[in-house]
Amino acid sequence: MAAGNDDVNQARTGDENPSRTASLATAEEYPLGAPMDTLSAMPTAGEHHPAFEEYCECIYEMREDNAEIIQARLAERLNVSRASVSEMVKRMESAGLVRVNATNLQLAPAGEELATRIVRRHRLAERFLTDVIGLSWSTAHHEACKWEHIISDEVEVGLNRLLGNPSTCPHGNPIPGANSGSVMATTLENIAVGSRFTLVRIPEEVEERDGALEELESHQLFPGRECTLASRNGDSVRITVHGATDQNVALSPYVSSRLLVTP
Repeated sequence: MAAGNDDVNQARTGDENPSRTASLATAEEYPLGAPMDTLSAMPTAGEHHPAFEEYCECIYEMREDNAEIIQARLAERLNVSRASVSEMVKRMESAGLVRVNATNLQLAPAGEELATRIVRRHRLAERFLTDVIGLSWSTAHHEACKWEHIISDEVEVGLNRLLGNPSTCPHGNPIPGANSGSVMATTLENIAVGSRFTLVRIPEEVEERDGALEELESHQLFPGRECTLASRNGDSVRITVHGATDQNVALSPYVSSRLLVTP
């Protein structure tokens, strides 16, 4: 979402998600072929530039993850420079999509509607790509980042019908508009050693972490999976994943500190 590709490239680090960064770096051109100075001149009423969609979606997900929603954190999540975020926030504020309260960002009603639609389409796409086509979690997530911008109302309805009105994405995140219920979850950090727990949700922040979805899927750590916290040594965590055959798994600190579980 940077003002130019050079700015995005300067903001990249070796830790960032290359798929999402590539999407953001070309958001001014992909998929509408429109430069930044035409952001307010969309061809169809109610249609928004994918850069606006990405930013609204990210703010929605940060709120969902109880993250601090300020421009610096937004820049980190999107892997772009703070200057780029500042410029985009000004455009979005003028377009009536966000509100700036002191240093905090909030979605305006129009931004909330846009974010809800994009998040819904992303998570339905992930369901289709994993449940029907059989793609891996990581591949499905990266593909859904593209699909979310081009799925029409009719296709969204069709996907939902085909999938049987799912309540969550494959990683346990609720699909907006679905009756997903409310589960009081906590992070793995709050589980005592030796205690059994059930994995409930893998937050979007973890999904965006390079290699995290591959790590979790390889260990069959799916939402609903029962596990036991075997040991904790500083940031190092080992769990036992229960299934047909129990397996002991070491989780990276980044992942283990963000997984949402129920005792």
